[in-house]
Amino acid sequence: MHRTPITSPPFSAEIPLAPISHARFAIGDVVRHRMFDFRGVVFDVDPVFANSDEWYDAIPENIRPRKDQPFYHLLAENMESSYVAYVSQQNLVPDDLDEPVDHPAISGLFGEYEDGKYPLRREHRH
Repeated sequence: MHRTPITSPPFSAEIPLAPISHARFAIGDVVRHRMFDFRGVVFDVDPVFANSDEWYDAIPENIRPRKDQPFYHLLAENMESSYVAYVSQQNLVPDDLDEPVDHPAISGLFGEYEDGKYPLRREHRH
């Protein structure tokens, strides 16, 4: 029995692949912003930018991050308040304070702060 090999059709041009960017931080990690004075707990990660164009365009062009990198949803705090932040990977660094984050939503998603991170509550795990 003779079999003909299956081949792909020829392409006229190569399709460029998007850069692969791996998330440096995980859900529950405590991080801080590289330029602004706030820190927070990661509660979700987008592999690439997934917010509105209006939000993105509101960032001053000279500090606007690339869209082709992970973006993190944070339960954030600064000296004045707590809030939800959306931050690019390039603008986050590990937090070295070794202190819990003061945000009212943390207890609904996470267990007790331990060793620089928060464990996700059992009911929120997949």
